[in-house]
Amino acid sequence: MNIAIVGASGAVGQEFLRVLDEQNFPIDNLRLFGSKRSAGQTRAFRGKEYVIEELTRDSDFTGTDIAFTSAGAGTSKEFADVITRHGTLMIDNSSAFRMDDDVPLVVPEVNGEDALNRPRNIIGNPNCTTIQMVVALKPIENLSHIRRVRVATYQAASGAGAAAMDELRHQTAQLSRGEEPTVEKFKYQLAYNVIPHVDVFTENDYTKEEMKMFNETRKIMHSDIRVSATCVRVPVLRAHSEAIWVETETPLTTEEVRRAFGQAPGLVVMEENAEGEKYYPMPLFIADKDPVYVGRLRKDLCDDCGLSFWVVGDQIKKGAALNAVQIAQWLLANDPRFKN
Repeated sequence: MNIAIVGASGAVGQEFLRVLDEQNFPIDNLRLFGSKRSAGQTRAFRGKEYVIEELTRDSDFTGTDIAFTSAGAGTSKEFADVITRHGTLMIDNSSAFRMDDDVPLVVPEVNGEDALNRPRNIIGNPNCTTIQMVVALKPIENLSHIRRVRVATYQAASGAGAAAMDELRHQTAQLSRGEEPTVEKFKYQLAYNVIPHVDVFTENDYTKEEMKMFNETRKIMHSDIRVSATCVRVPVLRAHSEAIWVETETPLTTEEVRRAFGQAPGLVVMEENAEGEKYYPMPLFIADKDPVYVGRLRKDLCDDCGLSFWVVGDQIKKGAALNAVQIAQWLLANDPRFKN
C-alpha cells in the first residue's frame, strides 16, 4: 500500500505512525505532509527517516492508495480535491465532512460496511467521544433498540492537541511552585479544575461537541436514537471517560448486557480484579491502550428499561488514529479495490 499522512507533525499525525507500525500495516511507500512551518522536518518510521512535505494546491497524490488526514477541518476542506482527484481514498479525522450525506462516518465495530459507499472517495473518522460511546452502545442495540442516551464526558487535554497537553503539564508545575498558571489553550485553568465547556456554544446552549454526539451517533448507528450530552474537560492527559445512561425499548438484565459486552469486538469489560474486588476502567491505566473499556454496569434506579455504565478509551488512539487505521484494515479485508 502507498500511504500518506497529512498533518504528520501533530499529535494525531505522530500517533498514526505509531499505530501503523503497531498494527503491522502493509506499507510500500509512505509520504508525510504538513504546513509550511513543519515542512522539512523529519520523522522516523520503521528505521527510516521521512521528510515532511508542504501541502499545497500543487501536491501530487498520484499513486497514493490511502491518505490519513488530521490537520483540521479547514485544511481538509481546502485540500480534499487535491488529495482525492487521482483516486486516493481520504480517511479524514476532522469534522469537515462528517455529516455530509455522501461521506460515510465509520466505526468498524459498528458500521464497517458503510465504508464501501464513498462517492467522493472520503470517509469520515467520527469525533473521539462518539467513537468510544458507540462501540459500547452497539452490543446493547443488538439486544434491544436504544431510545435515549444521556452521557456526561470527562475529556482529556489531548482532545485539544499536543499543545494543550503541554499546557496542562506546565500549569501543574507552575502551581506546585506557587506561580500563576499560564492559560492559553483553554478558556480557564485546567489543572486542578474541570471545565464544562468543550468547543463553542450553539444556539440551543449545547456545545458543538455535545451536538456531535447527538448527530454522529444517529448517523453511525442508522438510528433515531436521541443523545443528550454534557461534555467536560478534565485535567487528564490522553484518555476520555464517559458516564452513560441508556433507555432501551424492552428491559434488559445486566447479565445479558455484560455477556454482550464481553462478546463485542473492540470492547473490554472491567468489573472485578484477580482478587474478586470491584474494579473499573480509569484513564490512568487505559492511556495508550487500543480497546474501549467498560465497567460499573448496573440497572438505572429511575427507569425499568434503563442501564448505566462507565466507558474509558484512549482519545488519541481509538478516538482518532487507531479508528482511522482500523477503517483501512477493514477495507483491506472487505473491499475488492484493496483486497489482495
